[in-house]
Amino acid sequence: MSNSAKKEYLQEIRKRYLLASRPDKSIMLDEFCTVCGLNRKYAIRLIWKKESSPNRKIGRHKKYNSIALLEFLKDLWVMTNLACSKRLKAAIPLWLPYYHSQNNNPLSNENKKLLLEISPRTIDRLLHRLKSKYKKLGLSTTKPGSLLKKQVPIKVNQWDESRPGFIEADTVAHCGSSLSGQFVYTLNIVDIASGWTEQRALWGKGQRGVFEALKNITQHLPFKVLGFDCDNGGELL
Repeated sequence: MSNSAKKEYLQEIRKRYLLASRPDKSIMLDEFCTVCGLNRKYAIRLIWKKESSPNRKIGRHKKYNSIALLEFLKDLWVMTNLACSKRLKAAIPLWLPYYHSQNNNPLSNENKKLLLEISPRTIDRLLHRLKSKYKKLGLSTTKPGSLLKKQVPIKVNQWDESRPGFIEADTVAHCGSSLSGQFVYTLNIVDIASGWTEQRALWGKGQRGVFEALKNITQHLPFKVLGFDCDNGGELL
């Protein structure tokens, strides 16, 4: 018996089976298994299984294979510091008008519609290959200080952080994604008690430049420096 004939026979059996009495159902089931060569439990599942509607529309996967669309997602992901897909989804409608007006290769209306409807899961799938190339790890330029650090006196008891004058210091490199070459640093000073901050821009982070910047900052602070804390970077020791 062909598959099409089995389907037709199943439809007829199903109509009769659902209206039959219990003894008649057993007889019909035996007949169905014998004619079609089916296991009894499998035959029962076929009879009770709902028929799929022939007019039911099968959903089509949206195609996100446009180069311009993928380029937008990549650019937005990098510019948002490799944000997660849920945050990227929320950022798309905010960035889309600006990107569309500034980019030389503007997105089509269809691509804009797809981007506004895209799900976080689809974003993860489309950016999967790129994630191995971009690692969300901060670049560190801190190197251990010289042997001079062994001569620096260390205060071991707790600071009185309720008083202004106990400050934290660190440098931030504005190097983008590469540490090669020379670039600008920012020396940041924060007073723990008051939250007072001072910043100075430096070209490189040589000890002399950092020292002069620290000296300039302390001269402009409205309080006396009572304690100074930093990491073990060579520029601060």
